[in-house]
Amino acid sequence: MGTNILIIEDHELTRFGLKTAFEACDFISEIYEAESAESGIEIIQKKNVNLIIMDLGLPGMNGIEATQRIKAENTDIKVVILTSHNDEQEVLNSLKAGANAYCSKEINPKRLIQVIQSVLDGAAWFDPAISHIVLKAATKSQPNNVKPEKDYGLTSRETQILKLITEGYSNNEIANELFVSINTTKAHVASILQKLEVDDRLQAALKALKERLV
Repeated sequence: MGTNILIIEDHELTRFGLKTAFEACDFISEIYEAESAESGIEIIQKKNVNLIIMDLGLPGMNGIEATQRIKAENTDIKVVILTSHNDEQEVLNSLKAGANAYCSKEINPKRLIQVIQSVLDGAAWFDPAISHIVLKAATKSQPNNVKPEKDYGLTSRETQILKLITEGYSNNEIANELFVSINTTKAHVASILQKLEVDDRLQAALKALKERLV
């Protein structure tokens, strides 16, 4: 079963370019388009959408507000922010809203498709141009000798996997890196999320960086 993608972008030429790139991907089944967040949400309510390419500067409801609303209603939908904005507050607000990836519109189409596959596999991805903002937010006001708030009981293997998560590795990439099965990797990741008391990999990565767990 393929992936259904929704492009929420108010510039027709950008939508056309993205759709053309996605049509060449065999793992993508349906491609839907919306020129506003409001019309995009209507599509989500009617169609089975797995992943959204979200512009931030939309007319009416902006991309951050739309991401927050969509994630509140369906946490399974992945959201990839695609924007020309690298404003620190917008980046952080996007993450708080639940975005799974944050990409610059300068990204190569082939690289964007790789990011999409990685996000579908459970990874979080940040454009190198804004990664310093994420790290800054995660480690802000933390002294170098900060200790974890508590002992989360992570095993050495779980700590190893958590470090890979913070580096943006997907489950498949972790499995290949550690020479274990994908099911074993998924079990470890589920255990890590439970022990850290977080809902997703992004929260786990930020917590790991903030408390220097890795």
